[in-house]
Amino acid sequence: MRIKIFTTLLFLFSFLKITAQTNYTLELNTKTAPTEKMTRNETELDFGLSTKVNAINTITNTLKYKQIGVNYELAKYDLGDNLNRFTSLENKFELAHEIDSKTSVAVAVQPTANFEKSFSFKDVMLLASLQIKHTFNDANSFSIGAQRTTLFGKIAFVPTFSYSNKINNNTTVQIGFPNSQISYSNNKRNTFLINNDFQGSIYNLATNQGTNNYNGATRMAYSQMATTVGYVRNIDSFWSINLSGGYGFNNKYYLTDDVANVKYDFNNNNGYIFNIGIKFKH
Repeated sequence: MRIKIFTTLLFLFSFLKITAQTNYTLELNTKTAPTEKMTRNETELDFGLSTKVNAINTITNTLKYKQIGVNYELAKYDLGDNLNRFTSLENKFELAHEIDSKTSVAVAVQPTANFEKSFSFKDVMLLASLQIKHTFNDANSFSIGAQRTTLFGKIAFVPTFSYSNKINNNTTVQIGFPNSQISYSNNKRNTFLINNDFQGSIYNLATNQGTNNYNGATRMAYSQMATTVGYVRNIDSFWSINLSGGYGFNNKYYLTDDVANVKYDFNNNNGYIFNIGIKFKH
């Protein structure tokens, strides 16, 4: 019971603190990822709140809602109304603390519920991260940390790191795991990006009915490495739009039991990725 109450409070934290926030963002993104065997369509809505508590502490809270639809190209799956629609709810609460003028630490707690048709508390996963960042000078910084994440289609602790170098006033390169990026801005309105990142998630299935042919699987697992080219256009000081396209490598889409044993592998192939989004920040 205590775990349920704690999780509920974490999910609702953003709503309770709205009146205390001074900065917020609202973002809507739609993504499609077609392959030969299936097409994933995602719609995600993010709402973030951030406040600088004092000179050395900043609190950020981000609430995300994602709807995923899967269209199977091969009739042999014969899934009926199963495994074609999933929902994700996520609330990330982060505290960033400046140790000194060059070093900071950020701790995040991220309760996430991924489910097929209906929500229950058994769908909640408690993810988290810890990151320490050191800035050497105006152009170079390095961070290292760890995450409890689903990047590889299962819950696991993974190390994280990144090295960022500002080549000039227009270009920044960040190399790391799970994200790397090259950013170029020719003016205040236009930013061009090359991203490489690892992505993954797991979703609890609503029922074993309809999946009996897959040895009693209870979860759907998905992971890939994605390389994309993006463009961000700042319409004004509040609104921006983003477009990106690229390719997903090492796509994995399979059904597992509760301890990540693979029960059925869809043998999904690689495919293209397209995304369009709009963002409001204040």
